[in-house]
Amino acid sequence: MSRLHPAELAARREDAVKALTQPDLAAAVDLVVWVEEGTDGPVALAANHLGRVRLHADGRHEVLEGRDPVPSEDPMAFLPYELECANPGPARSVDNAYPYAAARILSLFADPTRSPDLAIVHTPRHWFPDEGGHHGEHGSLDVIQSRAPLVLSGAGVRRLGLVDDHARLVDVGPTLAALAGVPHEQLHDAHGEPLDGGVLTAYLVDEQPREPVVVGMLWDGGHCGELLAMAEAGELPGVARLIDAGLALRGGAVAQFPSITLTNHTSILTGLGPGRHGVLGNVFYDRETGERVVPNDASTWHRSGEWLRPAVRTVFEMVSEVVPPRDTPRTACVDEPIERGADYSTMAVIRASGSGNGAAGLGELLPDPHGSGHVHDRAHLDDGYYSWATQVDDVGLEQMTQLFASREAAPRFTWWSNVVTDAGHHAGGPRSEIARASLRDADARLRAFLAHLDALGMTDDVTFVLTADHGFEAADETVTGSWRQALDDLGFAYRDEGPGFVYLMAEEGPDHS
Repeated sequence: MSRLHPAELAARREDAVKALTQPDLAAAVDLVVWVEEGTDGPVALAANHLGRVRLHADGRHEVLEGRDPVPSEDPMAFLPYELECANPGPARSVDNAYPYAAARILSLFADPTRSPDLAIVHTPRHWFPDEGGHHGEHGSLDVIQSRAPLVLSGAGVRRLGLVDDHARLVDVGPTLAALAGVPHEQLHDAHGEPLDGGVLTAYLVDEQPREPVVVGMLWDGGHCGELLAMAEAGELPGVARLIDAGLALRGGAVAQFPSITLTNHTSILTGLGPGRHGVLGNVFYDRETGERVVPNDASTWHRSGEWLRPAVRTVFEMVSEVVPPRDTPRTACVDEPIERGADYSTMAVIRASGSGNGAAGLGELLPDPHGSGHVHDRAHLDDGYYSWATQVDDVGLEQMTQLFASREAAPRFTWWSNVVTDAGHHAGGPRSEIARASLRDADARLRAFLAHLDALGMTDDVTFVLTADHGFEAADETVTGSWRQALDDLGFAYRDEGPGFVYLMAEEGPDHS
């Protein structure tokens, strides 16, 4: 695919930014972000109808027009949780916060062939069901959609309870690897370059277990504030048990941008941002291959390793380098697409099944969700995504108990992904009854697994890390609008993937697959 001349690209991008930042699109467009070359390297920019700013990597904000549309980067904004509940989904960017804005924007635009030419950030309350939107939304650069929970517990972890601090999701992978015994000097990418994340040493004891057993758990879309509030109120006794044996960060862990599923699953399990690991979104375009890539789909999850860039090393690969082979799995990955290098993985089972449509072709093998013992409100099974997630998560629990059939069989590092929390939050938005029920369902499975470890007498020997891939905000059905016509009216070719990733094309005529 031919590329636009740099001068033509800059001119078209400027036309697009001006069109997208008109006041009549303010209900839908929170920010438009892009990257330009500066005297000292790439520089991130953000604009909306209020103004334009150049965001420097050292934290400086250089306002170019009007008001700074990114006035705060506070990762602890809207805490304590009551502040978020009192002001859900700020209507204006100047009332919001965008943690690590420059670093996260620069990472998104660092891939040589997959990065868009500009990215559009939906307003927190934007309702767009005609283009895939839901009652609960994520993907934004803002703090609440970017805030995932982070709980560390058990062997090797300091017992601090609730801590007024935050981390980043790129820190989770290096921390998991270090807990599993990977020396700090071996935490690098395949080219020997440092990872984007680092080990959260402040929360670990000095003397780590000699034969660690590490279990990482992802509750997809689990809302940080609500999860901690429910745990404190005794509504999530499994999570509360983990916190009692370790700690939870009230500010959670800041997701990479965009704050969506596969981008952040990959960032967690590689310690890299999207511009280095290559999975830029749930949908993106690769100019080199001319392919529209859709990695976050039941038909493609088993192929996720194909889209990782050459420099990537997963946590599974890092751990396998320091743990000798054995008869049982050293590493295991349950219901997670980013599983390259794992001795056991659900995706490997799917590949071995011969299904031509991946997991999408194996639905008849899943258990009846109405027979699940972990569903708190069976009326929620009327939601198709929630019902399917219940099936998948029940199978995930079954795989976990099989992997931990005995103390001796336990893998050195296991990653366990759960999806019902994403289903509940998409269906109703944070703090809705279905979202809260999804957290209770996930907690019931966690408690079942802990009871299994208790019976083996090994719970105290295990290190647990519980996190998510993003946060959530509620859409407002009165806040509508689309930027499609504004882009069409420019008269030049483009692709809008996601929607929100805009690629400016050399061919004439709109191309917005």
